[in-house]
Amino acid sequence: MKAVQLVRPTELVLTDLPVPEIQSHEVLLRVTAAGVCHTDVSIRHETSDLYPSGLVLGHEIAGRIERVGEGVRDWQPGEDVIVYPCWSCGTCRECAAGRQNACRQTGGRLQPPPTPGVTVAGGMAEYVAVPASALVRADGIDPAVAAILPDAALVPYHSIRAVEEHLRPGSTAVVIGLGGLGHLAIQMLRALSAARVVALDVNEEALSAVHDHVDLALKSNADGVADRIVAFTEGYGADVVLDFVGIDATLRLSGSVIARYGAIRVPGLGCGVLPFETAQSSTILPWGASLVRPYSGTYDDLRQIVDLARQRRINPVIQRYPFEQAIEALDDLEAGKVRGRAVLIPS
Repeated sequence: MKAVQLVRPTELVLTDLPVPEIQSHEVLLRVTAAGVCHTDVSIRHETSDLYPSGLVLGHEIAGRIERVGEGVRDWQPGEDVIVYPCWSCGTCRECAAGRQNACRQTGGRLQPPPTPGVTVAGGMAEYVAVPASALVRADGIDPAVAAILPDAALVPYHSIRAVEEHLRPGSTAVVIGLGGLGHLAIQMLRALSAARVVALDVNEEALSAVHDHVDLALKSNADGVADRIVAFTEGYGADVVLDFVGIDATLRLSGSVIARYGAIRVPGLGCGVLPFETAQSSTILPWGASLVRPYSGTYDDLRQIVDLARQRRINPVIQRYPFEQAIEALDDLEAGKVRGRAVLIPS
């Protein structure tokens, strides 16, 4: 089969590999679409051995079941599915509570569950072996749309669900970064809440794309942008900030516009730092404000997202590439040429 493989650190190739064998609890998927993410760009450029050599990339996977393991009872060949990316144990107290993304059987407090395309073989291939417990039915959904739901949609949905008590009528939510995740966050906020929405990005084209769907669209690096947001909220500040960039500048901006007891959620992996200051006169965060690094989402979150997609309450912006152009898709994403989410379509 064709696959996108990290041969060794910084060397990513489109190559031929054997079709994977499946274990008793797994299914073999014929991949129908695979999303391309900035995480894949980061993996490609990592010079250390953080990611295993020989890794097949791809953590956003849609496929059709080709074969099932002898221990699989609830799935049949021919079903269209997507793959939940947190391959958790299913038995620890966090998994039992429905928080599979916080599974305790991962080897340490800083390690998330195994993730296809990051720690185990992923879906940028013609076939992939997947635990049956990670499948979600996706019949009736365009595979290119289905493929991006397990990350580009799951991450913002999980963050929004976590702060829904703040998203009352009259509240304000700020979205920083309008790429593959941010543009879906805008749609979800509109579909799921009555909050006013402020969109921020450095790119004029990205702002223009959402201009008619938000209450205020601003360049995030413009002079006085924080003052404009605070003024928009009558001086109180934003109730929620979703930072899909996560660099120093966006973290500082988040802190400078959040309201007292507001919620900042930072899915962005920009390696930024925001000091935590406990002085009486702190100007970094107001009293009561929370700052959280959310990870992925729950299995139930993903099932709910599939329902939203079936109802067409979210409509992801997709840029399709033939599977043979996988490296070109990564190049385009890194160069800022992709609007929405790039998706590989096997022939």
